[in-house]
Amino acid sequence: MLSRVRVWLNRTYAENVFFMDQLRRNPSDRAVEIHATHGDPDSPVLAAADTAELEPEGLSPAAYVEYALDQCARRGIDVFVPRLHQAAIVAHRAEFAAAGTALLAPTPEAVAVFEDKAIAYAAVRSVGVPVPPWHRVRTADELLAAVEELEADGHRACFKPAAGAGGVGFRMITRAPFSLTHLTGFPGPYVQLDLVVEALRRAEEPVDWLVMPRLEQPEVSVDCLTGPDNRVRLAVGRTKNGRRRGFTLDERWLAPARLIAEGFGLHHLSNIQFRMLGDRPVLLDVNTRPAGGLHQLSLCGVNAPWAAVQVALGEDPGVIEPPFLGQDYTVVSGPRPLAPVTLPRQRVESEVLLPVAPAPVPAASAGEVLPL
Repeated sequence: MLSRVRVWLNRTYAENVFFMDQLRRNPSDRAVEIHATHGDPDSPVLAAADTAELEPEGLSPAAYVEYALDQCARRGIDVFVPRLHQAAIVAHRAEFAAAGTALLAPTPEAVAVFEDKAIAYAAVRSVGVPVPPWHRVRTADELLAAVEELEADGHRACFKPAAGAGGVGFRMITRAPFSLTHLTGFPGPYVQLDLVVEALRRAEEPVDWLVMPRLEQPEVSVDCLTGPDNRVRLAVGRTKNGRRRGFTLDERWLAPARLIAEGFGLHHLSNIQFRMLGDRPVLLDVNTRPAGGLHQLSLCGVNAPWAAVQVALGEDPGVIEPPFLGQDYTVVSGPRPLAPVTLPRQRVESEVLLPVAPAPVPAASAGEVLPL
């Protein structure tokens, strides 16, 4: 009988409840126990795990490595999927291996390259993968020069942090003056150039932004599983065009993704994103971690999280070809249970203190992906 596998996910995205679901539904029926840690007591990953702990706040990267090594030893972790402080953790891979824990994460060199988007663009361009024009800016004058150059070439300019994830800090530049029009409807991603310049001139410290053209849809995210031998075992593109999602095996997207994954040591799970610049795909971003939408590959008959755990354990699953490509779909959210909490008592109008009855916890639901 195969032994159980103990997997730990540290401070990760809420969507990775689906990653956990897939590990438990692995095709070998092998027992999987999941440990989760997070800084937010209401993260659904804590409720979805078999064991869970709140993470200490304020740890330096070095202190967090010590905390992680202790977790692995105490919890008997076989496979650790690090998101928080990934760079510091992978630099200590040998120490985790000595504790009996395999890291489901790329090499330190790969993490270092793709932590900084400007360094990543330069590195990827050097191996022949098309990238958009970009400018690294730190001051108002550099921003103005970059925007003017991009606009002169017929592009719409946007900016984002040189280091960051999840689209945080992404804005599109507009020269339209601020007016009541911008206060109707929902807040959008557009920001007035004059307001950004004024804010930069007032700022006490320089920023570190990438200014580049606004790239067009479709967006294609290629989920890759790469072994420690630098051979890609799985590469499937997930397409996004407005609300419509789908899948592709078109080599226009997969070939450059494989080149990046194999050439830069993006071992285990990575996500390589492309968008259109004119009529050609160019690199948008590289994530050295499992994508939040990775579970959507289940619509193609693929359990990527389990295959990645197999690779981490040295059990090579071989090259994985999707048995079919799922139909187009859209993403909707669903309820997930949270860990129970002790609620405070509530004062009602009569001034009588009554305990608040906890709301019933809904049954677990796999935030569905629905066909269009």
